[in-house]
Amino acid sequence: MTGTTGEGAEMAGSSADRPDVAAALGADPSAAAAPDRPAAPGPELATGARSASSAPAVGRDVIVAIEITGTRLSAGLMTMKGELIDRADADVDHARTAGDLFETLTEVVRQMTDRAADHHQLRPVVLGVSCAGPLEPNVETVSPVSVPAWRGFPLRARLQAITGLPVYGDLDARSLALAEGWLGAAQGRSNFLAVVVSSGVGGGIVLNGQLLDGGTGNAGHIGHMVVEPNGRRCTCGSRGCLEAEASGRAIEAITGRSPTEPSYEIMQRTGTLVGRAVASVCNVLDLDLAVVGGPVALGFGATFFNSAQAALDQHSRLDFSRGARITPARLGDRGPLVGAGAVGLRGLRRSARLARSPR
Repeated sequence: MTGTTGEGAEMAGSSADRPDVAAALGADPSAAAAPDRPAAPGPELATGARSASSAPAVGRDVIVAIEITGTRLSAGLMTMKGELIDRADADVDHARTAGDLFETLTEVVRQMTDRAADHHQLRPVVLGVSCAGPLEPNVETVSPVSVPAWRGFPLRARLQAITGLPVYGDLDARSLALAEGWLGAAQGRSNFLAVVVSSGVGGGIVLNGQLLDGGTGNAGHIGHMVVEPNGRRCTCGSRGCLEAEASGRAIEAITGRSPTEPSYEIMQRTGTLVGRAVASVCNVLDLDLAVVGGPVALGFGATFFNSAQAALDQHSRLDFSRGARITPARLGDRGPLVGAGAVGLRGLRRSARLARSPR
């Protein structure tokens, strides 16, 4: 997965010497929704999805959050505090055309914008998108490997056309880094790595409270670290990349079985390879925490995380990296949409700051 937004996470003023993601978003951490408390299930939606929270929203403005994966198109409503108050999901039908798939996405997005006004009495002000890659900056075009019908698909313009709202987007793992740093397992942390292990493998790096972009917006691309020299050929052209060895697509190619039906050995091997890659990042960047999400990692559960931690312990032996931890993403199924909402919030507030700055 490659490409990302060029919207850097600029830090707002913070009283702490080492600001966290909440400060970078301009959010009030004291007002954030409690990440450990599971939301009460709401009424069934027309799509069969449930409301993500029964808590009332504060203020009238709301963010429309969108998640695009190889299996699911989702949209939700997120308050400025990070509360996911509604959502709708639709399966990705790989037999459909690019236009047909966008119509499916349009349906779930419009359901949310309609419910914002009619059911919640709220006003959508921005769209935030979390998307599998590759993609061009700010989802100008997207080409998710796991959605073959979309190659160079002009997502941003199409979403703006159907909603009339500003659109900001980023890669799935980078979006998750914002979500977990704001409200999840890395809450209050200034430095950490986020990893998504799904049909592909992606990453996002937060240093000193800021989500790193790099020269072209690809910082954190852990899926293309080599973990098995002379291993399987990767889509990037190299061999032995983490994505070529430990992603859902790779597992299916290696075993001939869906990653939802793994053997114990595959769960162990996948965790070991992810831990090996995480150790390299921790050693290079002086990190002591990696938050790992995605259906493969979370689906493999304790076997994956125990193996990943063992590999991290084995390969992180420097004084500053010894003791580094790998932990599951805390926000669970809410994480990708909260991350998408955080991308929208970041873009909205950055745009407002630019508008106020002298020309």
